[in-house]
Amino acid sequence: MRAYELREAIGIDGVVLNPDRPTPGARPGEILVRVRAASLNYRDLMIARGVYRSGARPNVIPLSDGAGDVVAIGPGVTRFKVGDRVAGAFFPGWLGGAPSAEAISRALGGSVDGMLAETVVLHETGAIAIPEHMSFEEGATLPCAGLTAWNAVAEMATVRAGETVLLLGTGGVSLFALQFAKLHGACAILTSSSNDKLALAKTLGADQTINYQETPEWHKKVAELTGGRGVDLVVEVGGAATLERSIRSTRVGGAIALIGVVGGTGQIDPRLLMSRAARLQGIFVGSLEMFAAMNAALTQAKLRPVIDRVFPFQEAREAYAYLDSGRHIGKVVIAV
Repeated sequence: MRAYELREAIGIDGVVLNPDRPTPGARPGEILVRVRAASLNYRDLMIARGVYRSGARPNVIPLSDGAGDVVAIGPGVTRFKVGDRVAGAFFPGWLGGAPSAEAISRALGGSVDGMLAETVVLHETGAIAIPEHMSFEEGATLPCAGLTAWNAVAEMATVRAGETVLLLGTGGVSLFALQFAKLHGACAILTSSSNDKLALAKTLGADQTINYQETPEWHKKVAELTGGRGVDLVVEVGGAATLERSIRSTRVGGAIALIGVVGGTGQIDPRLLMSRAARLQGIFVGSLEMFAAMNAALTQAKLRPVIDRVFPFQEAREAYAYLDSGRHIGKVVIAV
């Protein structure tokens, strides 16, 4: 089969197509999946560059996110049958409950092979059916960005109708979080440096938008828009570059879901967090149990992910470069 491999952690150039990688077989408890689409996350860029916290094993097949159809099942499999449409679980071993060091030690596209291949093997408890109303391309966006946003909005913060959520940027996580915030009846404020992207966010339900280049001290605008109260939840994807303003945007007793480090690392004065009695919690994707809850909500509301562009399989490295450019709105997908 054809599969991409991360030969060297030197950036996008280290992602190389192997046209003749052996096709795997399904062992007991496993399913063989013909991958139809995969999607990119910022984590994939970090892994390719060798700057992700846990690195990757040699010649790993990259990308945590993908969807396809089951073409064979191993002995003892009961959860799936041939023909089922499935997505892989980011953490194959995190089935439910609180995360453990063991459960998060194995992640697709890093410590174990990911989804950027024509065929993959998944354990039956490391996969889930994708919503019937979604295409494979849409289903491929769910395992990391979708589930991370769901965990932040619905699981960690349990956002309720009438609350206010602040979203940073228009990447995959932020737009999923926007959709989930609106699904829960919340008011949504979204920031971006592009007025065109802000206009699109309005069509997706954003109640208020802020251009952070035009308004560098955007936390003051957030305070103004909330009558001085601050927001109930910030979905924080920027890292140290934005964290201080995110904390300043939060109401007393509010929460910050710390998800990404797109803006880099650094230091924050802890007194700022203490003065608001705010909760800062790291969000690391989610469990299979959360995935099932998210899919049920997506199915009920017939929500569809926002996909910016779909690249053909042979242009996977161009897809990486497009994500790296920051021009995308929502998800970047590769059709396999």
